Amino acid sequence: MPTCDDTKELYDHTASSWVRESPTSLSDFTARPSVLDLCEPIEGAEILDLGCGEGYCSRQLRRRGAKRVLGVDLSKGMIDAARACEASSPLGIEYEVGAATNLEGLPDRSFGLVLAVFLFNYLDVSQTRRCMAEIARVLRPGGNFVFAIPHPAFPFVRKDGEFPFHFRDVGGDYFASRGSLFSGRIWKTSGSWLDVQLVHKTLQDYFEALESAGFSSMPTLRELHVTADHLELDRSFFGPIAGIPLHVAIRVAR
Repeated sequence: MPTCDDTKELYDHTASSWVRESPTSLSDFTARPSVLDLCEPIEGAEILDLGCGEGYCSRQLRRRGAKRVLGVDLSKGMIDAARACEASSPLGIEYEVGAATNLEGLPDRSFGLVLAVFLFNYLDVSQTRRCMAEIARVLRPGGNFVFAIPHPAFPFVRKDGEFPFHFRDVGGDYFASRGSLFSGRIWKTSGSWLDVQLVHKTLQDYFEALESAGFSSMPTLRELHVTADHLELDRSFFGPIAGIPLHVAIRVAR
């Protein structure tokens, strides 16, 4: 099981490889555009980007008209990279080093939207519950929580996969593997890759965590995958995972 220090070390070490201003990795095409669309309306919103990394989504939120964006990430390397991007092309985004499971420095009901893109795959069930409770606390009534995760079924559906996205197969039992750590890689269109991790949780784990945090409205759920547009763009890159559930995006109101 990874610890916070393990995750921090991984991203401190690889932060520079994540920096980009246009889509480069698979999920920049297959996940983030749909996730950002779920955040609408963004104009005038005050947004917490939790697990912001080097600020890729934070910058897009600000360019879409967000009034305020605060990016928080455990990795100082990622926050340093985000601040460097802000210094070179100022957008008025704030960035802070911090743990997603403890947002005690943020007041109650201080944001109209919280975004968490591929954060929960680094947290176990108890950490996920603590994080979602903190998110519920800092969200205003009627505000939205939007998050994306690797599809929990993906490592079990694509057991023999490599390029352009895979997690190491650690067994064939979806339910018995709860809490297991899957190491993986996600490729860039350049041919290089990024190391990623997944602490396996079931969809039930996520929905029970939302319920325990006090989210009671009906969520919007999107199962994200390779589309015809992706195949038209580059069949050799997207073709190996066509027809496979890649990610899940969820929006739920406070």
